[in-house]
Amino acid sequence: SKMSQATYNEIHKLSATEAIDKIKNGSITVKDLIKSYIHYIKKIEPRIQAWSYFDEEYALKQADMIDQKLKNYFNNNKTGILAGIPVGVKDTFNTYDMPTEMGSPIWKGYTPGNDARVVFRLRQEDAVLPGKTVTAEFAVHTEGKTFNPHNDYYSPGTSSSGSAAAVASYMVPLALGTQTGGSTIRPASYNGVYGMKPSFGLIPRTGMLKTTDTLDTVGFFSRTVDDLRLMFETLRVRGWNYPFVEKYLENKKRQTKTKSPWKVAFVETHVWKYAKDYVKNSITEFAEELSKDENINLEEIDLTNELKDVHKIHTLIYDKTLSYYFNKEYSEHMAQLSPILRDIIARGNKITLQQYKDALEKQNQISEDVGKFFNNYDIILINSTSDHAPKKGITEDPDTCLIWTFCGLPTINIPVFKAENNMPFGAQIVSRKSND
Repeated sequence: SKMSQATYNEIHKLSATEAIDKIKNGSITVKDLIKSYIHYIKKIEPRIQAWSYFDEEYALKQADMIDQKLKNYFNNNKTGILAGIPVGVKDTFNTYDMPTEMGSPIWKGYTPGNDARVVFRLRQEDAVLPGKTVTAEFAVHTEGKTFNPHNDYYSPGTSSSGSAAAVASYMVPLALGTQTGGSTIRPASYNGVYGMKPSFGLIPRTGMLKTTDTLDTVGFFSRTVDDLRLMFETLRVRGWNYPFVEKYLENKKRQTKTKSPWKVAFVETHVWKYAKDYVKNSITEFAEELSKDENINLEEIDLTNELKDVHKIHTLIYDKTLSYYFNKEYSEHMAQLSPILRDIIARGNKITLQQYKDALEKQNQISEDVGKFFNNYDIILINSTSDHAPKKGITEDPDTCLIWTFCGLPTINIPVFKAENNMPFGAQIVSRKSND
């Protein structure tokens, strides 16, 4: 296509939604788009290090195939929803044609020979998959090599760090992440992008690293709200064989806010005390600003008592299941595990089956109670993280992210704040389960 060099250099800055429009109306080709990304990635990746695997030739080959499909578009060869958009895939999802190493030297060079269900969906909808993004070791706590695009001294967050940094630095408009505690919302906050952790069970987990059965959730990153919606609609399950999803998600009354005003709960919990003063001030001012809107009814609610045990119960469930799923790595490759993971597994090995079952029972009970809370409110508003990104290698302070994971609720990081040193951090909005 006849693009000027200037336009060519800038098209990687388009949102996915904007790029799809341009591809479908013929003003750019998928190959133009992918070339622009590759050109830019080569320049910036040495500084950010967001990719654990990147295949330029393969990305261009995929682009050619999709362009071919678009040419035949009028011969009823329908193109997918994503029509050539590059998507970063966190290296905890299986890919049949690329290594899946899960951030661990133990699995170096491992190729599973199949696609995770969500990766299959992305391919079905004509996304281009240029490579795999860096993850913490087994998506737990040990930081990968990635740097925060806003400042090299700071961490991009741990588990889904590569995906969040790749989106924040314009290397891709969309990327897959996961969340078991705060692994999508936290990196989104630290990197200044949108991140969404949908309701538990709405996105299939087949063919991906499993750490904790009742907590692992597939999430994703983008730079716009429209792109979040695009990713959500691409990946979520649908149809009559998902009766629960069909009942709630396809219910227009439930998903569309018709009655005004919005009922917003500005919530305080047991981890509010960890939030830095500037974070508390920012989110409080943001809440005050919102409450001036006549379409918004905002109430301050203290849920400290109701939620005070969540972190403790979450840790018990997490440690026990990690000790189960990583038993082989622990017994046969202990020297290649990080000290953090070794400690978690050692703790998990001491937890009895009865303690684990009791914890799951409490998880169900608290989730049910929080569900009832949403009979009176549309959304919860709260800070995403207790601070901006910590320096690399420093552990972050506790925040509320894992509470909403624990309860299976949909939550979104909105990138609205900057600290004095210009580092981003976000506000978090949480809704009732299946009110995505």
